[in-house]
Amino acid sequence: MTAQRRVVAEVLDGEHVHLSADEVLDRAQRRLPEISLATIYNTLNELVAMGEIGVFRGLEGGLRYDPNADRHHHLLCDTCAAIFDVTPKESAGVELDELERRGFRVDRTEVVFHGRCPRCQ
Repeated sequence: MTAQRRVVAEVLDGEHVHLSADEVLDRAQRRLPEISLATIYNTLNELVAMGEIGVFRGLEGGLRYDPNADRHHHLLCDTCAAIFDVTPKESAGVELDELERRGFRVDRTEVVFHGRCPRCQ
């Protein structure tokens, strides 16, 4: 594993971590000042392609990178943009019948529960 890849993996480590590429860059540069945004994007894209991390669109529309590669959904505060991983009791997910899929092969499903966290209520 390269030093850059290791630093990106370390930055993303933890529970309920959902960082933008810019946030990954900021934290990575504290450990490896010479790391560039291009290297961050390349590394994040590689990790997503390998299934090591997940990616989804956050409240502001930008991509968020998630070290939890296991099947799960997200709980998102519409006020402060706090994000938490959740696994509902019925974790089978949302299903589409064949007609609704319109010929698509569905590879994954993203569910985001929107609301306001206790701090923002």
